[in-house]
Amino acid sequence: MVDEVVLNDVRLHVTDFLAENVESSEGVKIRKISFNFEVTNKEYHDITTLLYQMVFDVKIPQLNEEFRAEIHNYATSVTNLYEENAVGDFSLVLLEVNELE
Repeated sequence: MVDEVVLNDVRLHVTDFLAENVESSEGVKIRKISFNFEVTNKEYHDITTLLYQMVFDVKIPQLNEEFRAEIHNYATSVTNLYEENAVGDFSLVLLEVNELE
């Protein structure tokens, strides 16, 4: 069971992790991962700044996997985490990208 994903050296405690191989628009098999994670109001700025990068060095320590991926889908349960003690649920789907991109 995977409970940690690292995006650009930022460790995320994740739930509902799913990994699968899908076909890219070019007909090549690529990795697709999806997971959920919580973000507190204290982490909000750092996490949203990270996600704005759109492309990540992904590490999945428990599977001993590393690859580049970009955001395919992203959702959050809240739009404002600046309130004290607020916690939001984030959902992220990443697709593997070609190393040359």
